[in-house]
Amino acid sequence: MAVSERETIGVDDRVSIARAIPLGIQHMMSMFGSTVLVPMLTGLHPSIAIMCSGIGTICYLLVTRNKIPSYLGSSFAFISPIVAVGAVQGLDAALSGVVISGLVFLLFAAIIKLIGTDWMDRILPPVLVASVIIVIGIGLSATAVKMAFNSSTGSFQTIGAIVAGVTLLAAVIFSNMPGLIGTIPVLLAIVVGYICAAFFGLIDFKSVFDAAWIGLPQIHTPRFDWGAIALIAPIAVVVVIEHIGHLLVVGEVVNRDYRSMLPRSLAGDGIATTIAGFLGGPPTTTYAENIGVMSVTRVYSTQVFWYAAGFALVVGGFCPKLEALIESIPTPVMGGVSLLLFGLIASNGLRTLVSNQVDFSINRNLMIASVVLILGVGMETASITIPLATYELPGMATSAIMGIILNLVLPQTPDNPKTQMESEQPK
Repeated sequence: MAVSERETIGVDDRVSIARAIPLGIQHMMSMFGSTVLVPMLTGLHPSIAIMCSGIGTICYLLVTRNKIPSYLGSSFAFISPIVAVGAVQGLDAALSGVVISGLVFLLFAAIIKLIGTDWMDRILPPVLVASVIIVIGIGLSATAVKMAFNSSTGSFQTIGAIVAGVTLLAAVIFSNMPGLIGTIPVLLAIVVGYICAAFFGLIDFKSVFDAAWIGLPQIHTPRFDWGAIALIAPIAVVVVIEHIGHLLVVGEVVNRDYRSMLPRSLAGDGIATTIAGFLGGPPTTTYAENIGVMSVTRVYSTQVFWYAAGFALVVGGFCPKLEALIESIPTPVMGGVSLLLFGLIASNGLRTLVSNQVDFSINRNLMIASVVLILGVGMETASITIPLATYELPGMATSAIMGIILNLVLPQTPDNPKTQMESEQPK
């Protein structure tokens, strides 16, 4: 059975526990590497980050009334300011910025709830939405390739590439198989990649053997500092833009219009981030990796995300041995599946262009897509950000803002007379 013929499990559908468990583990594994990386770079504790991702996802599902299938993991946007504040004022002060960042999300949610979401139709046409979706996927390509080749220096690592290739091939093969196997290709591919990596001696099992089966996380509480808050909290504005982009991607993947639920979605993320700040974890955000999993499996049920969140809560909060086991997965393995997952996100952007019949004979569509794609992908793959005082604007946000500006200033009238006449004909 081909992927295109596989049964789609909708947002409100339910599956048996026997299917929900591996599907939930698959989502947890997909987000694990990135979620752990953020606390490792900032000095926060990985266990708390994993636990907070589970708690945050549960809060998000509750706030969105179980209508939006999304997983919340650690946000990369806050790494630099947290490191900067932590080095001078301490991580407890940085956590106060995390707490207030969550309140910034809630503020935006309240404002959008008050003014409505009709403005999104005006400033976010299909050509812009699709282009931003493509930027999100392709913008992560450099990260996926570096992970796959097990290289942070840009040099080619043969063993890493072999392991990543085996993992990617396994994911593609499993995704084209019928039944349960076809719905958990990422999980099975990680298992295959793990075995392959062990054969090449890329895994150190010592940390797994030494870890305890049962343990409690080291919770850290914030110390409120206005300087730290002023440096960290404004980053939430950038993440709001990224959040909107991810929400639009999810809507395209599951074929639902979630624009009216944007206030609830932002509020769920805000509550999750605030809770993380009080427990000692990094800010949270919706994850592209899990969107990619939905794309390849066609399983959109929010029930599965409850299982994923529950597993993350247990692994991060109470079982150090399972945490150590997952942390032992080599980078090339996760790089192999990331090549597929991030590519699927970009493909969904292309599908958006097709499904909305975006006409590139119209010059404004051509200009918007061209600028957004090259600016966004170029900045993301080159790791270039725009400094704004003490803040940094990443490529995805920069390209989205530029696209919005172009959409507002370019003429609305199509410059192709034939297209104009066709658009006026009744359908």
